[in-house]
Amino acid sequence: MAITPEEVAETLSMVSQQNLDLRTITMGISLHACADESMERMCTKVYDRITTTAEHLVEVADDLQREYGIPIANKRVSVTPIAQIAAACPDQDLTPLARTLDRAAETLGIDFLGGFSALVQKGMGNADRRLIASIPEALATTERVCSSVNVASTRAGINMDAVLLMANTIVDAAAATTARDCCGAAKLVVFANMVEDSPFMAGAIHGSGEADAVINVGVSGPGVMAAALRQLPQDASLMDVAEKIKETAFKITRAGELMSRQASARLGVEKGIVDLSLAPTPAAGDSVAEILEIIGVGRTGGPGTTCALALLNDAVKKGGVMASSSVGGLSGAFIPVSEDAGMIRATEEGALTLEKLEAMTSVCSVGLDMIAVPGDTTPETIAGLIADEMAIGVINTKTTAVRVIPAIGHEVGDTLVFGGLLGTAPVMPISRYAGTVLAHRGGRFPAPLNSLKN
Repeated sequence: MAITPEEVAETLSMVSQQNLDLRTITMGISLHACADESMERMCTKVYDRITTTAEHLVEVADDLQREYGIPIANKRVSVTPIAQIAAACPDQDLTPLARTLDRAAETLGIDFLGGFSALVQKGMGNADRRLIASIPEALATTERVCSSVNVASTRAGINMDAVLLMANTIVDAAAATTARDCCGAAKLVVFANMVEDSPFMAGAIHGSGEADAVINVGVSGPGVMAAALRQLPQDASLMDVAEKIKETAFKITRAGELMSRQASARLGVEKGIVDLSLAPTPAAGDSVAEILEIIGVGRTGGPGTTCALALLNDAVKKGGVMASSSVGGLSGAFIPVSEDAGMIRATEEGALTLEKLEAMTSVCSVGLDMIAVPGDTTPETIAGLIADEMAIGVINTKTTAVRVIPAIGHEVGDTLVFGGLLGTAPVMPISRYAGTVLAHRGGRFPAPLNSLKN
């Protein structure tokens, strides 16, 4: 479907009046050819592969911004899960690879690089264990590298040994960066049903089924959506609300489709997906929580919040899917606490609790995202939090995730300040009744009956 001049003009209006931007342009790069038994040689190959393939990414993104007038907030790279190529070498410490990724990101001038990752939903190989053991130091000694581990899937169930291991790793990552408000844990996410083409951090990887290099684009536009919904009268039915969301999501996604096509052609790499997620930022007027309150919830977290979020998420998908030849990634609405000014306000007022957030994750795009908990929270409690979220994803055949930050040295009511896109995280209370038995049982939560699709 051709992009019309009228669509371009309407998009420019959304940019100038409603804070529309393209949240990210992410180049996925395969590193399979970089595997080597020598860590030094492998690091050299990885650096050369990334910096050569994405050499013009920032330049092209800047050109597109100038030509079309649509801001591109972030330029990013995702790579093959590093545990997959690290299997070729015997080194126990894989932090040299993380530092290589960080050096490549700095050379390119990009914001984040994702892929210091492992997929262990059914079992852990030697390279997976080495990578996970390296995560705390890797995130403490890099600036732009993000890490993710998939511990569950509907087809495999939940690897409970990996759940406990990741709970301890999260605590260690926070402890290794206490001088920077535990930001190491803010760049680490634990997944169920991880997708292989997401452009969003911290969970972006370049999956095994992808081309050697591909452009994935993430659109956003909470401000545009909020402005559109404010046009409706207070007595508009939820059917009218859903239709307005669909209509607006279509327009936002068309902007992403345009930029995706252009970036792919200019960079000479395959066009991937458009992720049509509503991704908030700490900036005023760029909040998913604000949209929920415009729909009619008194304060995000109050009764009706899950219903409003479900409506929003479903309508965004319905509208956006018709606007692109290839919708993928996570696609829907994100609810990261620290990255959404409305979520932060609702948390500070006591309207939004961890338990309510968990209920909301059953209908949103990701899960418990960017949540700070007291620094003395036990690994068993964090493991229980992860296990609960993984169960939601596995049983409901959806992607769910946990990005939780143990606020070492902080208590409920304190605030962690990460700055930039990661925002500000109020420390939230968490139940102390996890116990110690479940997390240490180990083994595997069996795949549910609905995994048998053949």
